[in-house]
Amino acid sequence: MGYKIIISPRAQKEIIDAIDFYVLHSISTPQLFILELQKSYKSLSLNPFFRIRYKNIRSLKLNNYPYSLFFVVNETSKIIKIISCFHNKRNPKRYPKK
Repeated sequence: MGYKIIISPRAQKEIIDAIDFYVLHSISTPQLFILELQKSYKSLSLNPFFRIRYKNIRSLKLNNYPYSLFFVVNETSKIIKIISCFHNKRNPKRYPKK
């Protein structure tokens, strides 16, 4: 059985903001962005041990989009909490720190 994915309110807001931005510029891009998120969630649920960015916070870059998912893994309860969907052009000093 894979890991359960939980999305924080902050990450949910950032995802909605990204979708809202893409809606302004394209009909298909928002749907493709959502599909890419779903692929990333599936990948994370099977193997969440990606690069550690800060202390216990890991990240996974989305393919074809300038975003990275920042998350923490609880191995005991098999839960992944996505804490941010961070735009890669933002200042790296503003990386989520939980």
